Amino acid sequence: MASDKVVHLTMDNFEDEVENSSLPVLVDFWAAWCGPCKMIAPIIDQLADEFDGKVKIAKLNVDENRDLAVRFKVMSIPTLILFKNGEVANQLVGARPKAELVKLLQNA
Repeated sequence: MASDKVVHLTMDNFEDEVENSSLPVLVDFWAAWCGPCKMIAPIIDQLADEFDGKVKIAKLNVDENRDLAVRFKVMSIPTLILFKNGEVANQLVGARPKAELVKLLQNA
């Protein structure tokens, strides 16, 4: 079941939700047709619940927001980018196990 704590990003809310966030933000760049994106979707939802109040978890559909995908040089999906103080702090490409993502967020 999808978490209601996952923020769905668009061109309109990216600046407020990511660049101006007081919390670190993990953004999942994904698309509906992407198999590996579907594989990690439940993990993204779990992380949103587990890190609520510590790290903001967000998803950005690259098909609907191509300009942002280009801006952050997203060439393959899923791409997970961790932002701190509005800046890229870390980037992972491809489906990753939950343990690896937990470790990334614990150090955020």
